[in-house]
Amino acid sequence: MKSADRGTLRAAAPPAAVLADLSERELIARIQRRLPSPPDWMTVGIGDDAAVVEPERNRLEVLSVDALVEGVHFDRAFTPPDAIGHRALAVNLSDLAAMGATPRLCLLSLVLPGGWPVADFEAMLDGLLTLAARHRMHVAGGNLARSPGPLVIDITVSGTIKRRQIARRSGASPGDELYVTGSIGAAAAGLEVLRETGAAGEGPCATRYLYPEPRVRLGQLVARNRAASACVDLSDGLADAVHRLAEASGVGAIIDDDALPVEPAARDWFSRQSSDVSMRAVTGGDDYELLLAVRPRARRRLAQVTRHSGIPLTRIGVCTAERAVVLRCGSDNEQRDRPMPGGYGHFR
Repeated sequence: MKSADRGTLRAAAPPAAVLADLSERELIARIQRRLPSPPDWMTVGIGDDAAVVEPERNRLEVLSVDALVEGVHFDRAFTPPDAIGHRALAVNLSDLAAMGATPRLCLLSLVLPGGWPVADFEAMLDGLLTLAARHRMHVAGGNLARSPGPLVIDITVSGTIKRRQIARRSGASPGDELYVTGSIGAAAAGLEVLRETGAAGEGPCATRYLYPEPRVRLGQLVARNRAASACVDLSDGLADAVHRLAEASGVGAIIDDDALPVEPAARDWFSRQSSDVSMRAVTGGDDYELLLAVRPRARRRLAQVTRHSGIPLTRIGVCTAERAVVLRCGSDNEQRDRPMPGGYGHFR
């Protein structure tokens, strides 16, 4: 080989570090370095066998747990690592929002493939902890395990609320009006966009799927104002939420097709596919909006919630004494009711 040729050769870049290169202690240390100082009420945090916290005076604890499983809830081919972390916490925060609770702490159970790049692991943490910081939620501990298969992020969250402010699914009565926050259908359309275009997918729908915004502040205001008789989040779609609220409350529901606040970009996407836009929007999951049942006399309190939260609320229907749950289409002169379909289900 000529000397000039040798001069053009470069050393191969070292392989990127993967989780199997680090010990469990090293991974925990990487998490700890990113955490803020523990609050006074957290007596024992990460580093011991269990966390120890002081209960908040005159408030109840609200607990929820949810898991994100690779291949079921997300695909690493088009979901950035920071979005994985963001989504994992957002789905749990949405449950607290539906109850009207103030977020307090979370526990992380991470089941990690040994071949996952360390840089991606840290980016996932950044996405999760950035959202936690926005909602003043503290990581109290958790567990790490190695997975021979998919990545699994299992999170338990805790929030607090006053006893008389708890928002439940079971408080609706016939005549209560049904409202939904924000818009629907965007996440379902975004998932389809990402599946079709891969990691290059962008736009409002893709963003709504990758980085959902749980309605924590609005949920707190609804609880404090006691503006809603019942509340449920839209993790598995509006259709599923209506069925769950109606079943828990022992009522039926009529949903007005024309009133549905379908995200404009999602409406365009579904229309280009010659789809039934309304059905696609109500059955698509991952919107993480809130469905509220509101007594007619509480409209003024609900208006205050809208004003202070900045989140639009749309009246989409009414609870009925008849137990059927239907989607009503057409004008007053030519109304047509369709049975409301179910939403997303893991085992159907």
